[in-house]
Amino acid sequence: MAQVLLALAGNQNSGKTTLFNALTGSNQHVGNFPGVTVEKKVGIMKDYKDAALVDLPGIYSLSPYTSEEIVTRDFILQEHPDVIINIVDATNLERNLYLSLQLMELQVPMVIALNMMDEVKKSGNSIDVEGLSKRLGIAVVPISAAHKNGIGDLVRVVKQMVKHPSELPHCDFCKGEVHRAIHAIAHIIEDHAQDSPYPLRFAATKLVEGDALMRQALNLHEDDVHIIEEIVTSMERSLDTDREAALADMRYSYIEEVCRESVHKVNESYGQLRSERIDRLLTHKYAAIPIFIGIMVLIFYLTFSLFGAYLQEGMEQIITVFCEWLAQVMAQYAISPWLSSLILDGICVGVGSVLSFLPIIVILFFFLSLLEDSGYMARVAFVMDQLLRRIGLSGRSFVPMLIGFGCSVPAIMATRTLSSERDRELTILLTPFMSCSAKLPIYGMITAAFFPKHAALVLISVYLLGIVVAILSALLLKHTVFQGDSMPFVMELPAYRIPAFRSVLLHMWEKAKDFLHRAFTVIFVASILIWFLQSFDWQLHYVQDSAQSILASCGSALANLLAPLGFADWRIATALVSGISAKESVVSTLSVLIGGGEMELSAALATMLTPLSAYAFLSFTVLYMPCIAAFATTRKELGSWRGALFTAAYQTLSAYVVALAIYQIGSLWF
Repeated sequence: MAQVLLALAGNQNSGKTTLFNALTGSNQHVGNFPGVTVEKKVGIMKDYKDAALVDLPGIYSLSPYTSEEIVTRDFILQEHPDVIINIVDATNLERNLYLSLQLMELQVPMVIALNMMDEVKKSGNSIDVEGLSKRLGIAVVPISAAHKNGIGDLVRVVKQMVKHPSELPHCDFCKGEVHRAIHAIAHIIEDHAQDSPYPLRFAATKLVEGDALMRQALNLHEDDVHIIEEIVTSMERSLDTDREAALADMRYSYIEEVCRESVHKVNESYGQLRSERIDRLLTHKYAAIPIFIGIMVLIFYLTFSLFGAYLQEGMEQIITVFCEWLAQVMAQYAISPWLSSLILDGICVGVGSVLSFLPIIVILFFFLSLLEDSGYMARVAFVMDQLLRRIGLSGRSFVPMLIGFGCSVPAIMATRTLSSERDRELTILLTPFMSCSAKLPIYGMITAAFFPKHAALVLISVYLLGIVVAILSALLLKHTVFQGDSMPFVMELPAYRIPAFRSVLLHMWEKAKDFLHRAFTVIFVASILIWFLQSFDWQLHYVQDSAQSILASCGSALANLLAPLGFADWRIATALVSGISAKESVVSTLSVLIGGGEMELSAALATMLTPLSAYAFLSFTVLYMPCIAAFATTRKELGSWRGALFTAAYQTLSAYVVALAIYQIGSLWF
């Protein structure tokens, strides 16, 4: 059990993940911070076995605007790490030191890991590391996390700081009116700060900033609050600016002084110059979106057609061979029919159909990891921000929605990157409207039966339908349930870099592991439940004809509700219910209930549906609640059953209304 607790903090795109992997190797696990859905990584240091390193979310400040910022400061103040390792991008020192000054105010022993020093030298620039350390009053260690240079020196300094924890960062970098305001407020709140986990200087600075959470945590009297506001107002009047700008100016003025003495800059960094040249094309006013569409079309082609199709087929064959072998073993030992059916028709079919998508998930995240680690995804969010802001979201919401065309589960998980809880919840609700790959078998079944000559046109219209409903829902919900504006989109565009292969592989492994965990937990249980309902009647007699099962009787009751949509057959209603376990189950359930091959299935569907009701059925399957795995992920990410149930109810109600409108209005002409 580690006895030393270390915290790794820094800006996004500063190389934090690369440094974390270099320090911990594979000795890490992933979870969530208590009470929130922000992901954390914890690892045991390779060269310091007594120390556990917590990778805090990438942030730009300690202002309580995002869940990541709140998590970072609460973790440091409540968990009391022995040392903070603050990773700083040496090629953009002025911007990165802004967070460093705020971390210093937390009065925890801290070391700055000055990353990407190889790029600084490559550009012909230099940094006086010793001078920088003296000016800041804390240890500064030059490193290159990608090449693992300086990692040993960093670990050695951390060990020394753990042994001699008395050396705390000094915070003497304020002056003028801001200096007077901070010290005047510190005098007022001194008694309150002593009874709280917050250092006096940090608490005073946050009150100058107008931090409501700090005011509440200190339990200040109304008279004290009034005096503090008078002090801040006087400062604003004297400086002719607002409180937040005054603090920012104070910090950046100090940073400029430090950098002027410590940084010798001859040229822009090689990475920045290269990025500026690339961005002339990739963020071009007119070319950016077409280029992005082209890149994503290529990724989806490689994922779902070229590589993914063969690997998925191979996985299906492995699963089929295993199930056939299992069937032979059970037949050899004369296993009872109901148990054999449970294992083969329930567990193997349910879990196996989902496992077959594992290669696609891994390949998709391989390409997305390359785009993210290279710095391109930050540009995509920047380009899409203006379009999404019109419907109440920010550019960051675009990436999860894009992933949703592959699978809703990783798409919902990807909303963790969103800064605003409002934006995050709204994006989680809208993402399942993006038609996931698991629905493709349904589209193939319906188009083959009813629209064989216009299959491409029908598929395009179905995908567009999901996008249109998502846009209309966003416009509706931003004025009702999710009132308010989306968070300001502030993102530093990092320099383009070649992704670290090890980091990409670790990302793929984490996603694969999470996917397998769901397959053998949530989907495993759901498959058993569906099999049970399909195999027994209300007297719990095992039935040979599924039309006599519990599932059939429930489907018959549901069929009456679906009759206005044009599909009143109990088998279709039953298939939609089974689709909650996995969308592929819609096709498999209909195949089991109808019997026969593809021709028999198409013929039977023609007796149950018309072309109009078939399109209404397609519309419903696109929009109604996603599979149980996506629902479970929604529950986990939102942190409540209430939010997850509301999301599922809204999606299903939207599906009902759209399908109803298509069938009833279409019936007037067809």
